Amino acid sequence: MRPEMLAQMQRVPHAQVETVMSLFKKILVPIDGSKTSDKALDYALRLAHEGKGQVRLVHCIDELSFLGSHEYSGELMQIARENGNRILQTGTATAKAMGVAADHVLIDRVAQRLGDSVADAAGDWGADLIVIGTHGRRGIGRVLLGSGSEQIMRLSPVPVLMIRGFD
Repeated sequence: MRPEMLAQMQRVPHAQVETVMSLFKKILVPIDGSKTSDKALDYALRLAHEGKGQVRLVHCIDELSFLGSHEYSGELMQIARENGNRILQTGTATAKAMGVAADHVLIDRVAQRLGDSVADAAGDWGADLIVIGTHGRRGIGRVLLGSGSEQIMRLSPVPVLMIRGFD
């Protein structure tokens, strides 16, 4: 952190920081079971706990990505749904263990991009903030794998806090 930013942050009264954090009462957290999304969830839960807010966890299944596979079947989609529900239940249990109000939604829409699904979920729920993990890929990795967090940031109707992963 640049020294001038650190100095400026140290001059901000603690009450102002608490006021800003308490603005985020409804925090949407897209999770996929990765260490990066777990890190984002931990951060979101701390924000919600300190600000007396709540979280909604979302997991998105993109059936279109399975359609390109020669092994696509209803059974494969059922496994994806079961895995998504397991991820959501684990995250919700973690939130409740921290004393944070939480619920979850499995988003299963054909041909809808991750960014659109998360932006819609944030708007429908009335979220104040989205907290998402990012791998911070660059170069060819970003071109080939894309950036779900960047897509969410561009389409979101609310502020997005991106938490850098362990890469």
